[in-house]
Amino acid sequence: MKFQLSSSAISVWAWASLVACLPSPQPSRPPGYLVIALESSPAHIDPRYATDANSARIASLVFNSLVRTDEHSRFRPELAESWQPLDETTYLFHLKKGVAFHDGRPLTSEDVRFTYQSVLDPKNRSHWRGPLQLLKAVEPIGPYEIRFRLSTPYAPFLENCTLGIVPAGTPVYAAAQKNGLIGSGPFSLEEFSPGERIVLKAHSSYWEGRPSISGLVFKIIPDAIVRSLEFKKGTVDFIQNEVEPDMLPWFEKNTDASIATRQGTIFQYIGMNLDHPVLKVREVRQAIAYAIDRELIIRHLLKGLATPATGLLSPSHWAYEPSVARFPHDPEQAKRLLDDAGFPDPDGDGPLPRFKLSYKTTTLDLRRRIAEALKEQLGRVGIELEVRAYEWGTFYGDVKKGNFHLYSLSWVGIADPDIYLNLFHSNSISPNGNNRGRYRNPEIDRLLEKGRKSLDLEERRRIYSGVQKILAFDLPTIPLWWAKNVVVMKRNIKGFVPYPDGDLISLKNISFTPAHPSS
Repeated sequence: MKFQLSSSAISVWAWASLVACLPSPQPSRPPGYLVIALESSPAHIDPRYATDANSARIASLVFNSLVRTDEHSRFRPELAESWQPLDETTYLFHLKKGVAFHDGRPLTSEDVRFTYQSVLDPKNRSHWRGPLQLLKAVEPIGPYEIRFRLSTPYAPFLENCTLGIVPAGTPVYAAAQKNGLIGSGPFSLEEFSPGERIVLKAHSSYWEGRPSISGLVFKIIPDAIVRSLEFKKGTVDFIQNEVEPDMLPWFEKNTDASIATRQGTIFQYIGMNLDHPVLKVREVRQAIAYAIDRELIIRHLLKGLATPATGLLSPSHWAYEPSVARFPHDPEQAKRLLDDAGFPDPDGDGPLPRFKLSYKTTTLDLRRRIAEALKEQLGRVGIELEVRAYEWGTFYGDVKKGNFHLYSLSWVGIADPDIYLNLFHSNSISPNGNNRGRYRNPEIDRLLEKGRKSLDLEERRRIYSGVQKILAFDLPTIPLWWAKNVVVMKRNIKGFVPYPDGDLISLKNISFTPAHPSS
């Protein structure tokens, strides 16, 4: 297979030309602020609507939640001083005292109640409403105690306590308003310019102690080459997972970057619209899986910075099931499946396809090259793939609306396997959840409902083993790989701890001595 030359292979004169065209450093960079490059703009900073990775990561710096996962994916108290189950369906949380929002208002149980109720309100159309559907009541008991009542036993309840808390009365989409969104986290939202940048200011009265840096600037730079060159010029200080894999040698040779690589849990997959008359046929989905050469894409395009995935849960997860159906690269088996499914090749090895599908992706260079690799691989088994590239906002909007045949995205922040209910239960079809492919399977529904009610860990392990086996064979989504986390940062940044899911919360603990951008 032939692959297009990557950005890092551009000749020296082309690099010089790009440097000459690069915008001058923004004079508005506030003193003492760390600049972080992002390839796509967050859709929503409001934690009640933050479903894309960048939105969730930035929101976690602005808002606190009752509990939070640490760098080992373990639940730790944050706003909660402690919690206790009163019975199988009732939990009592004791809130920490002395926590205030960025405007000075104390955070109380009423703010917690309001946040959860606004997510549960159908008219607000929050995608987190689905995961919270078993929440029957949220009842303040005084200013610093709150009781959660569930309609049935719910083992992964703590995962739903990671929702960022907003002040009571906060309207939906408040980031678009003059005063923006207010949280209680280590940073306050100072500026939100979609498609350009997000500026967070260190909260001087943060209840855990003021961050040592003055603030953060998240700069939206869609082009990978420009991100790299701005890092070299000193106008960007930090990049995580948004570096072209084959440009890492360039960073090592041409910059003072500190580069760290760790295996992560971010799961890349191909999503499919199962209402499509072709994609609703399981044998077609299996044929597509056989047609894809993951190893080749990982080796040539990702430069080894990923591991082939068997499903959503990585091997480090307690519920991971290794004994599932696998679909190694096998074009001949893909052809046989398509023939048996009633989609014969009309002209053998000729140019006519068995059928045509569209594949949506973003305009980012690496995503386009992956799309072209997929197009070539599927073309070899007689499937014509039309690649359609869009800027992030349009692409993600289409995915959420179900306006696609095929697309690829990653899923981050996987803690409890109950996430399968949000992704694959028939009641979680968008907008009630993130079942964007409109997958329906009564046995999966039954197992997922049973899995969330069982409080026995070993029983849950058996249940989710069954879930993984069914999904691996049925393929409502096609697993691609688990990405490795790559952090490229200036050597004067100290104290950053990478998280397996790419969370950026440890930015609150870093020390940073800004350097003047080079000319």
